[in-house]
Amino acid sequence: MEPHDHEPLPPAVAPVTRRDFLFKLGLAINGLAAALVGIPVVGYVASALVKDRGRQAWIPLGGLDSFPLGETRLASYRNPFTTPWDGVTADVPCWVRRKASGDFQVFAINCAHLGCPVRWFPQSGLFMCPCHGGVYYEDGSRASGPPPRGLFEYQIRVRANHLEVRGGQTPNLSEPV
Repeated sequence: MEPHDHEPLPPAVAPVTRRDFLFKLGLAINGLAAALVGIPVVGYVASALVKDRGRQAWIPLGGLDSFPLGETRLASYRNPFTTPWDGVTADVPCWVRRKASGDFQVFAINCAHLGCPVRWFPQSGLFMCPCHGGVYYEDGSRASGPPPRGLFEYQIRVRANHLEVRGGQTPNLSEPV
């Protein structure tokens, strides 16, 4: 090998300037931020396309003797469309009213205004919302306050001496039960 025959040197790597480094770091951080914001948005949009909307089922509330004539009682049922991590939030309370005639009415516990839980006051025969002063008569109709309508009322049926409610989806103004 002759002294002047050398292997060619590899091309010189351009030095990384501070400006180039910070530009690439900024791109990486912006990409990460876009992914963190974009993934939940895509999941939300996709869930609206995939999710079975308005799932309902007949759920037992209890025996007829659990609800005395002329009284309104608090009951609850377990939402059948839950996931394991729902925990106690899958337990759905409702107000069960057994009229003197023996007929039933079952109301969602949530105020039709902003969804606060209403309370039953047997002395006055009224449901009252503590959040904004909404008041409902014993039949669930609006008495006063900001709610735009009466309480949401569930469909019910009696089977084998048990009261059942059609539940699952939480009622709201656009999709009442």
